[in-house]
Amino acid sequence: MSNAILGKNQYGKAEVHVVRVKRDTDRHEIKDLNVTSQLRGDFEEVHSTGNNAHCLPTDTQKNTVFAFAKEGIDSPEQFLLGLADHFIGGWSWVDGGRWEAEQSQWDRILVGGAEHDHSFVRNGTEMRTAVVVGDGDNRTVIGGLHSLTVLKSTGSEFVGYEKDKYTTLAEATDRILATDVAARWRYNTTDVDWNATYESVKALLLEGFAEKHSTALQQTLFQMGEKVINAHPEIDELKFSMPNKHHFVVDLSPFGLDNPNEVFYAADRPYGLIEATVLRDGAPLNEKAWEGIAGFC
Repeated sequence: MSNAILGKNQYGKAEVHVVRVKRDTDRHEIKDLNVTSQLRGDFEEVHSTGNNAHCLPTDTQKNTVFAFAKEGIDSPEQFLLGLADHFIGGWSWVDGGRWEAEQSQWDRILVGGAEHDHSFVRNGTEMRTAVVVGDGDNRTVIGGLHSLTVLKSTGSEFVGYEKDKYTTLAEATDRILATDVAARWRYNTTDVDWNATYESVKALLLEGFAEKHSTALQQTLFQMGEKVINAHPEIDELKFSMPNKHHFVVDLSPFGLDNPNEVFYAADRPYGLIEATVLRDGAPLNEKAWEGIAGFC
């Protein structure tokens, strides 16, 4: 007799790259999503006996993504909510799941100073992300972004920290502060203008990074999250993962040169890694919604 039992499980098709071109006018629109679909439910027999009666093939999930794209993609959040409703509502033995997307941004190429109708260049500023978690009739939406690289050339210091016999870092009253922002935010409703809210949150994160003097990346991170929480009552929680992209002043004295904070060595590793969650005071937690989202505390 076996002592093994099945624990938590999910399955699906990962990284379905779908590009939807809206061409109902001469001015085309592009939506470029990398979609992952994972189902949760009664899959005991699939695992324990090999009975596939409760197994919707991952290939079917892939095809569903393409078929839904034909109906149009307004936002990654809207698209994933549609997939969640389809899969959870279509099979009695599927009671939940997790749907995730990364959206690549494309900008119009300028020709003679005017935007071209059907030629685009990949936007390299950041990657937009979205996750929809379905549990029965409940839906939780988590928006986000990553690879948003920011830098301030002054207005940052790092002093007064704990020191021991292994500390060699000199205090800095005027330093470069740079990071790659990865952030996820949990909505408390699905009644949201997803695209407008994304742009607003991104703008607030950038303002929060830039507007105040920084005494540590931790302080700046909290200011960024605080601005979003205060401006958007539909968001209850933000999670951040932000590496400290260190810039060290180069010693040019061996060459008879002064270096008053002008020439830096940008180190790629090792790096400080700052992670934190900023919550709305009094809002309920939803740890289940974050299951499977790696890289955030």
